[in-house]
Amino acid sequence: MGAHELHETAQAIVADHKGILAADESTGTIKKRFDSIGVESTEENRRFYRQLLFSAPAMEDSIGGVILYDETLRQSADDGTPFAEVLASKGVIPGIKVDTGAHDLAGFAGEKVTEGLDGLRARLEEYQELGARFAKWRAVITIGDGIPTGACIHANVHALARYAALCQEAGIVPIVEPEVLMDADNTIEVCYDVTARTLHTMFGELARQKVDLRSTLLKPNMVISGKGCSEQASSERIAELTIRCFLGHVPAAVPGIVFLSGGQSELEATKNLNAINQIGGPWPLSFSYGRALQASALEVWAGEASNAEAAQGVFVHRARMNALAAAGEWSAEMEQPVVV
Repeated sequence: MGAHELHETAQAIVADHKGILAADESTGTIKKRFDSIGVESTEENRRFYRQLLFSAPAMEDSIGGVILYDETLRQSADDGTPFAEVLASKGVIPGIKVDTGAHDLAGFAGEKVTEGLDGLRARLEEYQELGARFAKWRAVITIGDGIPTGACIHANVHALARYAALCQEAGIVPIVEPEVLMDADNTIEVCYDVTARTLHTMFGELARQKVDLRSTLLKPNMVISGKGCSEQASSERIAELTIRCFLGHVPAAVPGIVFLSGGQSELEATKNLNAINQIGGPWPLSFSYGRALQASALEVWAGEASNAEAAQGVFVHRARMNALAAAGEWSAEMEQPVVV
């Protein structure tokens, strides 16, 4: 896939206020999700649950791309159709998580670096053959006493840039995800400063690694108060600082920004995305949510095949609410109660 096709793919994922379903939970992570609803995490249960999401009627009206896990990309629907083909037939672009997780950064207590570059070129070639058209790599930046250090930010964005260059070489659109975690007790102003430093360093490294920004998507955190902060910023303040930060540090050449939910509730993630879009910027500002698209649907499904249709309805509603938020047109009155 050439540069023009990659650019078109990146644009298509976020066209018409659509966003991304992050269904790339690792086997360990989805086990935690299933444990919360009392469902055993077998391969068949994981396959059935992902099929429920991917086959939901009209999900394609709000979802432009789906990030898959390695296992999921190799699975098929009940009729034997590979999931990548199920999605593509609905006009939804299949993607793949390619990093191998965040690990302790040697010499830097409390900080992480994402691994997975070894053998990535060969894996990308295989994923491309299996139908993946974009990929995702998540870097984790932790806020704490004296952290993040410049060394941690540099190590993570260097890996992100090398990953992105390899993706484009393989004809795959890279999503670059530098996530500043919201788990600490920091103020929103501290999050602003760390997010600004991270984005500034990352785009410098992407340029050094000759990554074509027009053929990427950015998956960042919102500028938001830490979960433990006694003073939680309003949606309006989150939107104001997020847009200010991005206008200062994200080039207009990036064809789309798809926010991660980062532990926000379903409603918080939608409300904050809507506020951000009521200010707006030079890029489509959309979503790439995991839990914030799936939490209610997972609860309604509860491992019972007879609940699949109801769970699909809840999932499609949540996706539609976020597509409206990506247009700045959501309101709380549009929400519906979830019957569990």
